[in-house]
Amino acid sequence: MGNVFDAREILSFPGGANSSDTLVAGVHFNLTALEHWNYTLFSNGTLSNGSRCLLTFAPYTPTLLYPNGTFINSTSCYSPVNPIGARAKIGIAFAVMYAVALFFVLINLRKHGRLFLPSEKRFRPIGRRWQWYWGILLCVAAFISLFMNIDVDRYYLPELPIVLTSFFWYLMQMCAMALVWEAVRHWGSWMERQYIDPNPFVLGEDDRRYKFELLIPLVFYLFLWLNFFLVVPRSWGNIEKQRSPEQIVDIAAPNATDARFKTAAFLLLAAWIITVVSLRHSIKHYLPRNRGVFNRAVGVISSTPPRLAVLLFLSLAMIAYQALCAWEFQWSVLKVDGDRLPIYLGGYTPPLLILIVQNIYGLLVFNEDRQLIHQRRQRGAEQDRELGIVHKPAWWRRINGDYIPTNESMRDRIARNVREVGGGAATTRGIDNAMDQRALELEELERARQRARENGEPIEMGPISRTTTAASSVYGSSRPPVFENYGGKSDRRRGERTMAVVASMLFPGESSAPTPDERREELFQEGPPPYADNEPNRGRSRQQSTQHSTRTNSTGTLVSVSGPAQQVRSMLDL
Repeated sequence: MGNVFDAREILSFPGGANSSDTLVAGVHFNLTALEHWNYTLFSNGTLSNGSRCLLTFAPYTPTLLYPNGTFINSTSCYSPVNPIGARAKIGIAFAVMYAVALFFVLINLRKHGRLFLPSEKRFRPIGRRWQWYWGILLCVAAFISLFMNIDVDRYYLPELPIVLTSFFWYLMQMCAMALVWEAVRHWGSWMERQYIDPNPFVLGEDDRRYKFELLIPLVFYLFLWLNFFLVVPRSWGNIEKQRSPEQIVDIAAPNATDARFKTAAFLLLAAWIITVVSLRHSIKHYLPRNRGVFNRAVGVISSTPPRLAVLLFLSLAMIAYQALCAWEFQWSVLKVDGDRLPIYLGGYTPPLLILIVQNIYGLLVFNEDRQLIHQRRQRGAEQDRELGIVHKPAWWRRINGDYIPTNESMRDRIARNVREVGGGAATTRGIDNAMDQRALELEELERARQRARENGEPIEMGPISRTTTAASSVYGSSRPPVFENYGGKSDRRRGERTMAVVASMLFPGESSAPTPDERREELFQEGPPPYADNEPNRGRSRQQSTQHSTRTNSTGTLVSVSGPAQQVRSMLDL
């Protein structure tokens, strides 16, 4: 069906049964009531009084008109009564492609948004996810805009669908530009992360480079939001006025090509230029530098990743079409019966290609944390080769028992260690074996001593032992000497205890335990007396305790100057 509103002319009401009756599409209406409520009959089959518009052709013709101006079984002019046209069919095909792109965007978001290394302050995980977030918003805006094209074709007279299509198309353009910006910005952040990973202090956080990278995103989003505020908050109702050639020329076209739309296109171009500047900055600081103006220009082109070059070209083509819409209304998305080829080729194809390029890149490359881990392993292997360190292969640990299964718990690991040493009470079994072996040695020693007594040979000294059995068998004493380990810090006292232990072994009859007086004198020599809870003067004042105490003012642990002279008893005292 053609555009019936292109030839909208006012018609006179046809005659009816009498002077107060009219016949419209085979139905009689009260002419007096129609004229009273200012209804006008148009050549496109509509009946309107400026506030209401009704369809008069079959099968949408009203059946009855009341004197108060109310129609029975009427159909509004702004209803989807037309079949789906070419614009709607192409829009559905593009919507399906955007749905497939959204599926892969979600896959890449999960793949590249996961963390395999601890989060760093300079490289937040949200930075690598923003390009995929903008991809999701781009697909959502494209869905709404493309599906609204169905009602653009089906509505008998243009109304809300053309506004929604245009509104979300402009949002789609902004999301596509933001996606390209985040792709370029994150590539620079990834280059910086690889650059400083071997040496985190090679770049500071207070130089011009850092401040530039901190401020340039704010400048980009400033221009992007200025584009948003020039496009979105406006009177969109004038775009609907495309119901006649006069309305298109006088209302719709001037509003669709006004200064705000033209300025918004230039602001989007400024955002694109800022993206290129950010790319140049990253190449300058994180890639090998070139000298000379010509070599620098060639270096920027050669150092730009192919993905970013394609994204910048597609985004520039998208901005060019938005500027074309601001000057030529007949090729604009805002025109209801505009040319389909430029609408879909310039309006919807560049953002779709941007998503396709991004998805291919996301599927081909690895997660950044995994790449960084691989680079660290390569650097470690290179350093090991330089130092001459050769690591054993992975199978070596499995063969030699050092292999730890991935899902093994600590309880299982302890049980495995117990099984390796024999199972059961491993510590008790080791002690029993040691005691049995010691008992055999003592029995052998006792037999040797017995043979020596029978033959009249001299008896050799037995091995030093601290057990009761050993002492009894060697020394023949019913009460073996008790040897206690010295736990103090005095080297002199440790030497004395060692000499006492040796003397008790050489002369078993002598008692090696010190007398109480000797122990008290020893304690006074090493320091102040130990504190006792049953001291009778515990609750006395500090002054009284000081007077009755035997502590001295000496800070050393040796004999005080005022005490008796120290007697040298062995070479260990010197």
